[in-house]
Order: sequence, then structure tokens, then C-alpha cells
Amino acid sequence: MPLAALAAALSWLGRQGTRAVAASIFIGIFLPPLAALFKPIFPIALFALLCLAFLRVDPADVRAHFSRPLIVGAASAWMMLATPLLTGLTLVALGMADRLPGLYIAMILQAAAPPVISAPTLAALMGLDAALTLATLVVCTALTPLTAPMFATFFVGQDIAISPVALGAKLLGLLAGAAIVAVLVRRFAGKAWVARQGERIDGLSVVALFFFAVGLMDGVLASIISEPLKVLGLTLLSFALSFGLMGLTTVVFVRLGMGQALARGRAAGNRNMGLMLAAAGAAVPELTWLYFAVAQLPIYLMPAMLKPLARRFVAVQAG
Repeated sequence: MPLAALAAALSWLGRQGTRAVAASIFIGIFLPPLAALFKPIFPIALFALLCLAFLRVDPADVRAHFSRPLIVGAASAWMMLATPLLTGLTLVALGMADRLPGLYIAMILQAAAPPVISAPTLAALMGLDAALTLATLVVCTALTPLTAPMFATFFVGQDIAISPVALGAKLLGLLAGAAIVAVLVRRFAGKAWVARQGERIDGLSVVALFFFAVGLMDGVLASIISEPLKVLGLTLLSFALSFGLMGLTTVVFVRLGMGQALARGRAAGNRNMGLMLAAAGAAVPELTWLYFAVAQLPIYLMPAMLKPLARRFVAVQAG
């Protein structure tokens, strides 16, 4: 039966989640024609990821986290206010604004961005609390139209103009649309049926992540060949910022339990820079775009690297 074979394939892919996600990024880099082919459809993949994230997480679990608003609020304030401020002040102190303005803009936008849309999906693939990640993602995304323009103006000035209204409308449409799709699927397919599809939903999420990752790698191989040292340096910087934000956030929230702290830390370390670039538009320097591409490496490789550690802490906390 074709449908049964497809369901089995998706279940298998869901079980291979973190490895398959890590492979996607390298496929995109080393198969440039495929990256160019997928590039126009990555916004669709982005929306599909958010729909699957809402579908994968039980709404009751999300509501349970919102029943403790101080915890979700504190995590969101830390990610959207404290970390951009700390990152910006550190970069200014290092003289990045004068020496490497394109890279400085990139790292400011990265720190000011909300967690990646795929954060709940990646959390589920790692065995972390996807409901907590989704609740934090919703609040951080809602805050972005207020906080991102503020930090962009404060640290970068008028060179980067981000419209709060345009950004807010885009984010609202993305979140509301995905939530409505998930509600309709639960309504017509039934909650019990959706609950049984966990592995298959993870498999579909891996497919969407594949399209998204491969599309973003268009042009990266050419940059690696022409400027290998620059690409290597940008890659190391992207890992340093991602793991730095993750580690600092994990330490700040470790009192809530290592599993929850790691879930917040992973979300803080993986930011939706693409959303910020789309909001900033053509004013972004070329170096910023290249940094954005290589900054996907820690996002896609981090789940495979940290999954054993995450499973260990979750098991200890559950025991």
C-alpha cells in the first residue's frame, strides 16, 4: 500500500530526526543546483514548519506553561531584551562596528531576532520540552516588532530601518495562520488521530527543514571556494555566538531544572535571522547575507550534537 509505505517512511525519518536535519545543510552546500531550485520555496517550508510545530504540541501542554506566566515571561524578556543588549554592548566594546560593520550588523540582527520558527520541532527531535519552546517562541515573536527595531536603531542607527508595523503584521499572519491550520486539522481529523501521528509529524518536519535548509545554502559553495578563510571565520563566529547565548541562558535558568534550562538555552542560541533580514530589506550589506547563510550551520548541527546530552538530563529529571 503506497500510503502505508509513505507513513512508514515518515516515521523512520522522524526517528532519524537530528541526523537527517544535520545532513540537510551539507546537501544544500554541496549540491548548488538543488539549492537554487529550492530557494524560491523556502518561505513555504518555513510556514509548514510552524504549522507542524503547532500540530505536534498538545495545546493543553502549551496552556500549562502559560498558566505560569512569570516563568515564560522571564525567559522571553531574557531572550528579547537582555541578550541583545549584552551582545550589542560586547560587540561595541570589541570595536566591531568600526572594523567589520557588515558582520557587526549581522550579529546585532541575530541577537535581536526571536528563536527560529523550527525551535519547537528541533526541541521535540532532541527530546526536550517542545510545548515550553513553543510557548516561549510565541511570546518572543509577539515582542519582536517592539524590541527588534529598538535595538537595530540603538546599535546600528538609521542604516538599518525596520518597520514595527510591517514586521508585526508579517509575524501575526505567520503565527495566526499556522495556529488556525493546526486547529482545523485537530477539529476534522480528531485529537486522538493527531496524537498517534507524532513520529510522522516529525518526519514531515524533517522534510520541511530539508527544503528550508537546502534553499538557504544557495551560493555558499561558491563563497567557500573563492573565500575559504572568510567563510571559515564567519562559521566559527556563528558557532561562538550561538553556543555562547545557549550556554549563558542555560546557566541563568538552571534552577528550573537542566531539561527546561537546556530547552530555553537552545532556543536562545538559534535565532530567526532570516526574519530580520527580510524586515531590513535591501539595506543589508553582502557580508551580512553570507553570515546569515553560515549561521544556519549551528542551528542544524546543534540538535545532533546535543541530543545525547539533552536525553540524559531529561531522563535524570524524570527519574
